[in-house]
Amino acid sequence: MATVNPVIFIHGLWLHATSWEPWNELFREAGYEPSALGWPGEPDTVEEARRQPEKIADYGIDDVTTHYAKLIAELPVKPIVIGHSFGGMIAQKLLGQDLAAAAVAIDAAQIKGVLPLPLSALRSTLPVFRNPANKHRAVSLTAAQFRYAFGNAVTEQESQELFDRWSIPAPGRPLFEAAAANFDPHSPAKVDTGNEMRGPLLLVTGGQDHTVPEAVTRSTLKQYRHSHAVTDIHKFPDRAHSLTIDSGWREVAEFSLSWLQRNSL
Repeated sequence: MATVNPVIFIHGLWLHATSWEPWNELFREAGYEPSALGWPGEPDTVEEARRQPEKIADYGIDDVTTHYAKLIAELPVKPIVIGHSFGGMIAQKLLGQDLAAAAVAIDAAQIKGVLPLPLSALRSTLPVFRNPANKHRAVSLTAAQFRYAFGNAVTEQESQELFDRWSIPAPGRPLFEAAAANFDPHSPAKVDTGNEMRGPLLLVTGGQDHTVPEAVTRSTLKQYRHSHAVTDIHKFPDRAHSLTIDSGWREVAEFSLSWLQRNSL
């Protein structure tokens, strides 16, 4: 019997690892061995994370990448990594380092080399950037800020429910690092996009996403133009940044599953 690759889900800013629970169940039913592992310092529950934001503060992109690389090193085979937002950036870094069999990067944060920075993305991250001291803090969103950044393509009621269930404070440091990426030759947001030997990569974009607009994902795709490794892109036109957790999550998850199966994974 062939070995099935484990699957590691990596969340982004302002969401807790448990937000992947429905995906975990679906992938387990499909025969995979999934796990949703939190960022370094992240408490086990949403409630704990809200009560103790200092535990999450001041972790940067390299810290998070190293954290997942250590977890992967304990596995018998390379996992499939599926990440959302900054988790999508981390997934690409792990894939570029040949630590993953394949990656799905959903509305992934901008990597080094990506130039478009639409106004909606700036507005989504303003709660962090308005104070330089937030680089070393964990910052929470209000329900209204969450609606703009995540829930703009669902009803106000659903956005509120998602905020109440999954939203946690997020470290500001990754955002500051990503913002400075194109001015820093050693930026932690750099991904080995030229790796010819890496596994397949799927980039997913939501057409209504304010936080990571489609232009960012299209520009990310161009960064891979010098590699002949499989790099695909798929757009969900009517979806926004909440696409992994809102009522339409299954469509995104099932597309990801079918793409993995088409690539014999």
